Amino acid sequence: MKPKVLIVEDERRIRELIADYLDEDGLDWCECARGDMALERFREHNPQLVILDILMPGLDGYDVCEAIRAISNVPIIFLTAKSEEDDKLLGYDLGADDYITKPFSPKVLTAKIKALLKRAETVKRAMSIETANKMVLTEAANEWVKAEGLTLDLAAREAELDGAPLALSAKEFDLLLHFVRNRNRVLSREMLLDAVWGYDYEGYVRTVDTHVKRLRQKLGARADWIVTLRGAGYRMKMKVTS
Repeated sequence: MKPKVLIVEDERRIRELIADYLDEDGLDWCECARGDMALERFREHNPQLVILDILMPGLDGYDVCEAIRAISNVPIIFLTAKSEEDDKLLGYDLGADDYITKPFSPKVLTAKIKALLKRAETVKRAMSIETANKMVLTEAANEWVKAEGLTLDLAAREAELDGAPLALSAKEFDLLLHFVRNRNRVLSREMLLDAVWGYDYEGYVRTVDTHVKRLRQKLGARADWIVTLRGAGYRMKMKVTS
């Protein structure tokens, strides 16, 4: 089955241009012109990658990105006329995998699409092998991590704190898990970026600080587990039990 790309763009000529290049590269695609239709298309077609404009009727691309990130780790590329640094930082902070400004090269766009699809398939294959071999984690029966009232269910990718669910995004879950696995070690922002976002992530180290801030807010009274070390990074200060 060919990978499917969801094109969310309000300009018809741009949608058609992208679709033509995707056809040439043997990729399937679906489209919509409004942000408020994007989630419906996403659930209907289950795409393997999303191309997302920002300035659209209905919902803007930032809202769409955040909504998709709450339910999926599918690669997202922003394709937009918004070119300020703060716009790009916000896009990456919300979970975008790439950010391309208009005017753009369709050939470069399709090259990045293929690279992200290849990376996603490699990660998926690795996760399947890891699950099949039951090597998700060695700390607690290969399925759970428990620490001072925190429980991480690795199979369901769900977290609880003192028996109450923690509503974590996919990246927040990955970040918390990496902290717990490397508890009491000093982790630089670059180390966290490589481990959680991937070595070829083209965003900014500031996204680590943003996610740590959100994670602390959700940990509430346990926010002091994550210690900031000026000039060095972060350290997870906790004891892990079975």
